[in-house]
Amino acid sequence: MAKKEQKLKLVALTPAQIAQALSAACSEKITEERVREIAQRGKLIKADGTVSLIEYAAFLVQEIANR
Repeated sequence: MAKKEQKLKLVALTPAQIAQALSAACSEKITEERVREIAQRGKLIKADGTVSLIEYAAFLVQEIANR
């Protein structure tokens, strides 16, 4: 039996999935712990433990703009 492809929902990713996606997109290793810390600081973690990648990115942009 073929393995089912897992579809990612940009509005409901685990910190581990976000870390994996960001690491693949850049030349820097992004850890789950780093993603979780940022998501907690921004109060972005939902009750089910997921984070919206869109809200996560917007929070990072806002933090950079406020520096």
